[in-house]
Amino acid sequence: MGRGLHQARERLGKSLHELGPGIVTGAADDDPSGIATYSQAGAQFGYGLLWTLVLTYPLMSAVQLVSAHIGRVTGAGLASNLRQALPTRLVAGLIAILVAANMINIGADLAAMGAATKLVAGGSQRLLVIGYALLCVVLQLSVPYRQYASLLKWLTLSLFAYVGVVLLVQIDWPDALLGLVWPRELGAAALLTIVAVFGTTISPYLFFWQSAQEAEELATTGTRPIRRSPRSAPRQYRRMRFDTLLGMAFSNLVAIAIMLATAATLHRQGVTQIDTAAQAAEALRPVAGEFAFALFAAGIIGTGLLAVPVLAGSAAFAVAEIFGWKEGLEYKPQQAAGFYSIVVLATAMGILIDWSNLDPMKALFWSAVLNGLAAVPIMAAMMVVASRRKVMGKFVERRGLLFFGWAATAVMAAASAAMLVSLAS
Repeated sequence: MGRGLHQARERLGKSLHELGPGIVTGAADDDPSGIATYSQAGAQFGYGLLWTLVLTYPLMSAVQLVSAHIGRVTGAGLASNLRQALPTRLVAGLIAILVAANMINIGADLAAMGAATKLVAGGSQRLLVIGYALLCVVLQLSVPYRQYASLLKWLTLSLFAYVGVVLLVQIDWPDALLGLVWPRELGAAALLTIVAVFGTTISPYLFFWQSAQEAEELATTGTRPIRRSPRSAPRQYRRMRFDTLLGMAFSNLVAIAIMLATAATLHRQGVTQIDTAAQAAEALRPVAGEFAFALFAAGIIGTGLLAVPVLAGSAAFAVAEIFGWKEGLEYKPQQAAGFYSIVVLATAMGILIDWSNLDPMKALFWSAVLNGLAAVPIMAAMMVVASRRKVMGKFVERRGLLFFGWAATAVMAAASAAMLVSLAS
């Protein structure tokens, strides 16, 4: 009995130790701009849009798992592999859209972190934005990859703040459970929010990050890609499946917690318009108490520190792969100057966007438009790459995963079309 328990603990410890790209990617999906989207959904429609997060779970899991497989099987990031399925100029154009959207997201996330810190502790929001940006850049430039990856994993714990908020507020559970399984809000206003939820949950930068991190793990551990080391396939596929499914479940459960908390407090009080994550935190103070407000604000800061490096890093990986630069967080800045210059540039542009007169919500809206437009061809190309024996060898993707991957592509295409129609009307 004791020996069996000890072995079970060892297996659990080993499994948790192997968590990485999937869990970090899932947590980064709940960045401050995502928190604002989920908060708006809960404040405006109560429990009525919870079903969207149930629907997106299998779709986002499939896409992220395909991106992870591509990176681990080939030993190269997503951009490098996309060049084998699409013309180089088209891939370069998609990467340019990705970088632009990431910069806008970085600016919005830094602004939310600064605003949340100001709410809790005071100070100058613009100076706080610069301080957080510098912290993110310095960590990426100076901390060795293995330590940095471990730090990102620890930062995912900040998202439990939203679970804590749910425990502090009164939820109408019968209504909430109905909202999880039955679509009730399908009007024009709800459609725009649904599109925003899909665009926030299934984002191109997450594909590039997870694929690059799988390839990075190979470089840092000195192991070979699955295609060149077939015997490692069963263990690595189990690890990626566990890591990714858990990471995406974590992401969606946190998103559900945010929607539940704002539905139970703000929507119930008649507060139906939320423009930023920090505004959501401030609005919680009078209706949910100081502790709930502080937890919500702390979550914004923690997930921002997680998401900004992922946004800058995914842009750097994508650009470096297009130009054939040396890339990877295991290198020192002088060894991969081009790669790290993109990290610095993307973060600096985020600061400029925050300091400009550009309305942050309009910036996020256009970021969502760009992400939605870029996601569809990128996802379609990913499915093509994953099914090509020339790229994946005998590890071409299974039909079940491809089915959900193509389904996710179709959903994103429909969401993008709905967004364009709403823009035109």
